[in-house]
Amino acid sequence: MIIVRVTGILIEDDRILLLDQDTDTRSWTLPGGRVEAGEPLADALVREMREETGLDVEAGRLLYVCDNFPGGGLHVIHMTFEVTRVGGTLGVVTEGVDTNRIRGVHFVPLAELPGLGFGSRFVELAQAGWPGAGSYMGDKANIGL
Repeated sequence: MIIVRVTGILIEDDRILLLDQDTDTRSWTLPGGRVEAGEPLADALVREMREETGLDVEAGRLLYVCDNFPGGGLHVIHMTFEVTRVGGTLGVVTEGVDTNRIRGVHFVPLAELPGLGFGSRFVELAQAGWPGAGSYMGDKANIGL
């Protein structure tokens, strides 16, 4: 079974927007989620960002595509886009739309990402402005996730 997920990266003043979620793995994650059947990628991204962060965003350039094979015959394709804030209220989360409860929505300094479970490669890419944007990166571990 193939699942397509979109995530958004919003960086303002060297800080990245993250969710603090109640999960069994890394609790700090990029906002985003599953694309619904018949839903364009940009629409899914705007919807997920609004539901999970309270912000209205505009989808920008594709930053990377990567894979994950969590088991059970699943193949998850992650498509991550740069986003720009165009409105909304930070932290106004739509309750019950995410499988993992969202404890908070925060802008976190890029330098603090390794302490939150992000790899140094992810930090390097973010600080460099995503060189090679739009590339297929293979397994998501290759980008430090």
